[in-house]
Amino acid sequence: MRSFTRRIIVQFAVLITVTVGVVLAAGGWFLSREAVNGLDLLNQAEYTEIRDRLGSFPTAPAPSAIDRRIRAHTEIDSALYFFQVRDSSGAVIFRSTNLGPSELPPLPRGVSSWTGELPGIGEIRICEFHNDSLSIYVASPLQPVRWLLEDYARVSLYLLSGVALASTGLGWGFARLTLQPVRAIHETASRIRADNLGERIPLPAGRDELTALVGLLNQMFDRLESSFAQVKRFTTDASHELKTPLTFVRLNAEKLRLRCANDPEATAAIEDILEEIDRLRQVTESLLFLAKAEGGALVLTKTEVQADAFVRDFAEDGLALAEEHGARFTIARADAGRVRCEPTLMRQLLLNLATNALRVSRPDSSITLESFLTQDRWRLVVSDQGPGLPPDQLERVFERFQRYAPTSEKIGLETGAGLGLAICRSIANLHGGTIHAENRVGATGFCVVVDLPTD
Repeated sequence: MRSFTRRIIVQFAVLITVTVGVVLAAGGWFLSREAVNGLDLLNQAEYTEIRDRLGSFPTAPAPSAIDRRIRAHTEIDSALYFFQVRDSSGAVIFRSTNLGPSELPPLPRGVSSWTGELPGIGEIRICEFHNDSLSIYVASPLQPVRWLLEDYARVSLYLLSGVALASTGLGWGFARLTLQPVRAIHETASRIRADNLGERIPLPAGRDELTALVGLLNQMFDRLESSFAQVKRFTTDASHELKTPLTFVRLNAEKLRLRCANDPEATAAIEDILEEIDRLRQVTESLLFLAKAEGGALVLTKTEVQADAFVRDFAEDGLALAEEHGARFTIARADAGRVRCEPTLMRQLLLNLATNALRVSRPDSSITLESFLTQDRWRLVVSDQGPGLPPDQLERVFERFQRYAPTSEKIGLETGAGLGLAICRSIANLHGGTIHAENRVGATGFCVVVDLPTD
């Protein structure tokens, strides 16, 4: 989302800046054009004065007569204009003093104005006018125009920089306003999970593409909710229907074990069957527990217990589990105080966490349980010394049938059915608390944090 917002801001700022830049460039071109046209008009006005001062001649005028009539005027305007007069043969018969040794070149046929450069003078704008047999040239220096255009370019650059900064700020506001419905969709969609499929994205006002997208997403969530409901119903029904057949299978297997007591090979095979039956029974009971917890059929009866005594009582079970796997179990912290919980379910939660920790730990490693108690919260942390998990799997481990084990090396411990942590989450939710997993900081391993209210 941030990347998309950044792209919108950049695109908006570039669009506004380029648009203003194009407008300023066009303005500079028009300014240059109008400034040159203005010089032509001034040259024409100056020619009119020269023509009036020359008057008319009955015959071809002598250079001295022309000099006598317009010299004084050209000296007065020498700071702004250059003057030159040619006769019908093209010979220069008058030149203003400010031209020095230079001459204004004759313009091509059909051209009345021209921009050129004279040595020692610089760039000028020349206009040619005809009065009887005389060709009168009036020129203006272009340096003031160039200065004007340079000032315009400098101001335009400052203005363009300001526009770029302002458009970035405006782009941020525009992106925030434009993407507000998208952010609302993102936040709502992020809250819709396997345990919260009933929530829907509110339809925005109007009938635009965004409304159609929200409708499409809600339809997809409807289908997902229906599919999950069917899976849960199937799981509940299958688990319930399997309990009785499993009981009969186990009874028959035990009878068969008695009859085959003298056959070691048959006895070993029957023991394997019984072990698998127990495992299947545990899976069935776990699925039934999850179905009841998620369906609201499980009634939670809280009692008041001493948190430190409860943790230390569980330490005996933790030690037994750890010794069976050749590992160590320690209580790192057990704050004293009273809490309200369902002790049986909380013991099952800790057993599941300890069992999962042992499954991913080396035989000589240590499993640690910490119990923190504040005025209104009870936090339990179970840590192991395994290799930890990739960040993208830290949340998925609480889903059903999600198994995790170290990928760096095999540790030789058997994995479960993938329901232990899902049951832990259901128990935490029933108590009004939360559960999450995280990798240990500064050490290898993985820890699960359970945060519960004390009442």
